Order: sequence, then C-alpha cells, then structure tokens
Amino acid sequence: MMKLASTALLLASTALSAQTAPTIRLINAPDASSKPVLGLVAAVRQLPDGKLLVNDVQNRQLLMLDASLANVTVIADSTSGGANSYGIRPGGIIPYLNDSTLFVDPAGLSMFVIDPTGKIARVASVPRSQDAGTLGSNLQGLPSLDAKGRIVYRAGLGRIAPVARAAGGAPMGLPDFPDSAALVRVDLATRRLDTAAFFKIPKVKMNVTQTERGMSMTNEINPLPIVDEWAVLADGSIAIVRGQDYHVDFVNPDGSLTASPKIPFDWQRLSDDDKTAIIDSARTRMEKARAAAATTTAAPGAGGGRAGAEGMIVMNFSTGGDGARTSSASGATQNIPPLAFVSINEMPDYRPAFTAGAARADADGNLWIRTTAVRAGSVGGGPVYDVINRKGEVVDRVQVPAGRQIVGFAKGGVVYMQARDDKAAWIERTHR
Repeated sequence: MMKLASTALLLASTALSAQTAPTIRLINAPDASSKPVLGLVAAVRQLPDGKLLVNDVQNRQLLMLDASLANVTVIADSTSGGANSYGIRPGGIIPYLNDSTLFVDPAGLSMFVIDPTGKIARVASVPRSQDAGTLGSNLQGLPSLDAKGRIVYRAGLGRIAPVARAAGGAPMGLPDFPDSAALVRVDLATRRLDTAAFFKIPKVKMNVTQTERGMSMTNEINPLPIVDEWAVLADGSIAIVRGQDYHVDFVNPDGSLTASPKIPFDWQRLSDDDKTAIIDSARTRMEKARAAAATTTAAPGAGGGRAGAEGMIVMNFSTGGDGARTSSASGATQNIPPLAFVSINEMPDYRPAFTAGAARADADGNLWIRTTAVRAGSVGGGPVYDVINRKGEVVDRVQVPAGRQIVGFAKGGVVYMQARDDKAAWIERTHR
C-alpha cells in the first residue's frame, strides 16, 4: 500500500514537472582558474578582499588563493607537530562572526579562528567532543551559522546499540543503525545545544555469517537510497530537502516552520532490469575501489569504512574464514567478504531526485540542489543543479561542464567549481 501511494505521489509530481520545470542551461564559462595542485576540495570560502580559503581534505591542507586564483598561501599543513598543523584527519571550515572562519580539527578536538585576512588569530576547543567528527566535516553537510549566531550541524550518531545475539543469547555486537539524524544548533559562548530538525539518512543493515572458521559481518548496500539533505541559507534559516517527494522544509529564523510546494522534476521510473543494472554497476565500481585499497587495510578483526559514491557507508568486518588476504602494511591476514546488496524489491521504483551531499546554499539566499536530472542533448556533461529561492521555487536550472562540481559561492552570483583530471584538481570561478 505504501509503495502504491508513493507511486501515485510521484506520478502527480511528474505531471506538475512537465508544466513548470525551467529549461536547463549550461553555466557560464570560468573567468579564473587556479593551478592543478589540489587533491579533493570539500569547501571554499571567499574572504572580503576576494581571496579564497580552500579546504583540501585529500592533501590535508587549508590554503588561501589570491583574488586571481593564481597564487597559493598555506594556512594549515599536513605536517604534524606545528602550530598550524591541519590534523591527521580531514577537517572542516565554518563561516563565522565578522568575516572570520573556523577551521575544525576533529581528531585534535580543536578549532582555529581565522581572521578575515586569512591569519590564525587563536585556537579554541570544540564545544562537544562527541560531535567533533560531524562538526569538523565538510563532507557530511556544511556547518554554518543561523540567524542567532549558533552553529548548525549534523549531530553525531551517539550510542549505537547491539541487537543481534548468537545461539544461547550471548550478544554478538551487531549494531542497529538509525535511519535519521538530528540537525543541532550550538552557541559557542554558552555551549548550549538544541535540536532544530531531523532528516533521513541511508539505513545501514548489518548481516552476519557464522562458519566453523569464523564470523563475517557485512552491510547490505542500497546504491539508490532515498535521503534528505540540508543547508543553512544566507538569512540563517535552515532548508531541509525531502527526498521522498522532493520539497523543501524551512526552519525560519523566528523558529516557525514552512514547507515549499513539490519541486518540479522529471521522475524516471526504474524497471527491475534497471535496478539490476544499477546494482551491477555499483558492484563493479566498489570492487575496483576495494581492490585498490586492499594494501592499506587494517589488522585482523578490524573494520574498514569509506563513503560510497552515492553517499552510503560501505563497511566490511571479518574474524576469519575463506578468502583471507594479506595486508602489505601489517603482514596480517583478514577475510574480505563479498559485497552484499539489497534486493531489487527494496530499491525505489523511481530514481531519486538527488543523492547524499547534494545541497548547498549560495551567498545570495538561494539553495542549490545537485540533481540526477540529465539535460536534453547533453552527452557526457556534468551535474544539473536546481536553484531554489527562499519561497521554495525553482528559479534556475544549470548544468556544469563534465568533470566539475560546485564547491562554494560568493555574493553577486559568483560560483566556485572544482575541476579535475586523472592527475590533480583545481578551482574555477564563474558566475551564474
């Protein structure tokens, strides 16, 4: 019954989309580019003088590019032990008061306060150590200030209770992961925390296989999960994009809640053959990535995790059994079980309008959503973004060139994109 209701809802949205969807256009050509020396840029922030802060999470560097994007200054480096050490894990930047910026080191539980000129002014501790991983991440949403100067971010998952039990009742430690997460707000002066809203995240379902040789645990992967996304807009309100029917819920600066109409979208129905092909493609892609990472896996019994291409978490655990491999880093053997995927019956009947990590707010009050739409006549182009105003209306639809992804904005319609080839990445600046 739920699936029939969902199908009817999407069919109604499809009819609306055909009437009102703006035409997709290619974004303007860039007017400036940096040198190809970057790894993976998670976020950027333009400073008042036109310089650009760049958070390169792959190289673990916080950089500053001049207004022409031609010259680079290192603010925080991957070298450990120094006063300006980036940290041992990817960190995150947060726009802060009076044009300053926070850089959060989640492993060191500390924050640099960077002044408007790009200099480190002081160091502070994170407000909640248990949330350091999400507060200090530009890969799980973009923490930002609300209208009252509080930092809005995704809360940590907290305690995950073991639920599975072996024969005889002994707990096996299999976790029950939630399918939603909280958006919280923290005041750095008082350290007071409250919850602003909840949003849907990919559900992780664990499976265990017990043999005489040991135990293997894997999670079932859904390559097309229906998720929600969020961003803090320029006026300090919070926009939550709902994946089930593609509309936006707004948490307004005065605390009230409003909801937009459904966003026009050309929903693409998925047949069983389509779903099988999607799973096969995801399996091939992930197997290649896992094989490449096999030489850096940990000791026996350890768990590895990575962010999948669709935003899901792929985890594999083992205590022994067939298929053991040797890690060149440790010399230890471990079993790497095959990837497990959900059945096609658990996949959505329509391709989701967007995937995890799709939402960003620009500096002019709009919300940008990286969608799964395809521009007619475009072969090999980049993602298509819906530009949504404060009323929840689509005011523009733009496609970026192939190999590009939007990583930040500045006032006046300025858009920053990351471009990359097989060797390195660089930043390009354009205008909407």
